[in-house]
Amino acid sequence: MNNDNNMTPLVLSDTFRFSCSKRVPCFNECCQELNQYLTPYDILRLKNHLDLSSTLFLKRYTVQHTGPESGLPIITLKPNYDKELKCPFVTAKGCGVYEDRPSSCRTYPLARIVSRSRETGRINEQYMLLQEPHCRGFEQEQTQTVREWIKSQELAIYNQMNDMMLEIISLKNRRMPDQLDIKASMAFYKACYDLDKFRTDIFEKGLLDDQDLDPGVLEAIKNDDLVLLKVGLEWIKETLFNKKGKIQQCQQSVVRGQ
Repeated sequence: MNNDNNMTPLVLSDTFRFSCSKRVPCFNECCQELNQYLTPYDILRLKNHLDLSSTLFLKRYTVQHTGPESGLPIITLKPNYDKELKCPFVTAKGCGVYEDRPSSCRTYPLARIVSRSRETGRINEQYMLLQEPHCRGFEQEQTQTVREWIKSQELAIYNQMNDMMLEIISLKNRRMPDQLDIKASMAFYKACYDLDKFRTDIFEKGLLDDQDLDPGVLEAIKNDDLVLLKVGLEWIKETLFNKKGKIQQCQQSVVRGQ
């Protein structure tokens, strides 16, 4: 039974009915009235899809804010400033960046709610079904389990990377509850969001010279944005929040091919 907020808790084996396509009467309506937060991995996928540098993508398509609870820089997608405030990537045929659409778009009509145990570090997740009145996708015949939806929407890597951000937010709340100063905020922004500039700082300004990184890891950082983002997130933990040894752990996982 739905609760008052039209949100139904589900476990991985639960089934729900939903499908979205051009045949659904409300097609593209969810791409209006945009209030779309982007995670670091969302930005990585989108800027590569559009063949843009991270700096240009951020300037052209996003707005920076300060999180009211975390005090961290957060990024939202800049809508087209027409009366519908549409997503800049929506077309009459649907999403123009569908293969690399953000995690919240992939997850919908589910929402993933996560928490991290301070004692064990374990991630706990809960999925909720969002049954919004305007959405006609729930009237379609297709059914799937939550587990099948996660697989079909290729959410595993998004969830993995978003959980790394969750650890950073947790560290920030415990060790530095106030807003970041300008220098720390700029470092956070660069390592999380402006990856191409972060890479330049590594290879042209010696940002990680004190880490004694394996040549193979440096080569991966130079050529693989996913490795670069993982190193950047670990660098934030170590540099801003004093979580020592995390970059070396990341290096070991890269060497092992994980």
